[in-house]
Amino acid sequence: MFEQIYLASASPRRKELLTQLGVSFIQVANDFDETPLGDESAEDYVTRLAIGKARSAQPFCDPNKSLPVLGADTIVVLNGQFLGKPTDLNEAKSMLKQLSGHTHQVFSGVSLCYQDKTIWQVSKSDVTFSQLTEQTIDAYCATKEPLGKAGSYAIQGIAGSFVNGINGSYSGIVGLPLYETRILLDQMQIRHLLSPQLSPQLLPEAGGR
Repeated sequence: MFEQIYLASASPRRKELLTQLGVSFIQVANDFDETPLGDESAEDYVTRLAIGKARSAQPFCDPNKSLPVLGADTIVVLNGQFLGKPTDLNEAKSMLKQLSGHTHQVFSGVSLCYQDKTIWQVSKSDVTFSQLTEQTIDAYCATKEPLGKAGSYAIQGIAGSFVNGINGSYSGIVGLPLYETRILLDQMQIRHLLSPQLSPQLLPEAGGR
């Protein structure tokens, strides 16, 4: 059983979500080209990126500490078009105008790689945006929250108020689908709070909200 993993991501959101699962990890860099291939489906794209990020992170890992590497990627898709991270606030405004009043999809892929073993999962969620005024979009972009976010928004941030509803995985929309991640952790025998190998006495006591 592994007591720790490498996380091939600098994302604070993925760090928080892994911590929520009780996983011990070391954040490392990755070096993978995220350019989509011309004929790729959204699911194939996030799968390739999740695996590629994990594999490309291996040179940044401690050669004396052999551990599984977790890679993840999340993309926003509207009417078959991939909406990546905006290059600037003008592009962010354009994306948000496209998302306004429509339902889009969020695909989130996660992989675990160890030596010659690679396993992965993908979650797909539908997200419906309310109709956004130009003033709301301008005010949101003024916060600079859209920068560095797929689709130019962060559901866990201010943009959560734009969402009429979701059908799928909230954590997947944030950036790391917890259900799918837990499946992979169990398959790779990595310790987390709900590990089958953990004694119930080791789990934290349930508390009220």
